[in-house]
Amino acid sequence: MAEGSGWRPPRPCETYRAEWKLCRSARHFLHHYYVHGERPACEQWRHDLDRCREWEERRSAEAQRSLCESERARVQAAQKHALVWTLRQRPPADWHLPLPQEEKEE
Repeated sequence: MAEGSGWRPPRPCETYRAEWKLCRSARHFLHHYYVHGERPACEQWRHDLDRCREWEERRSAEAQRSLCESERARVQAAQKHALVWTLRQRPPADWHLPLPQEEKEE
């Protein structure tokens, strides 16, 4: 797996660093705590940053495998949430008619 010199991490290492830094910011902490009621978990971003740097320095197969698994888990976590609204295929039949409050004013 690591023998292929063409493999690159899914994201540049600077992206992992920026995500880790954002995750540790006060603004993100307050927002995450308000929305979820718990502290944000920033350890995975730091772990991914370390693995990315390890890949760049040593081309470690373990670092490559770890980054791939982390990205897969991140994508699956993002896809598991259902949509809040059901999407329409076409607009309602009466979309062009005036709204009820507009009818009362006229």
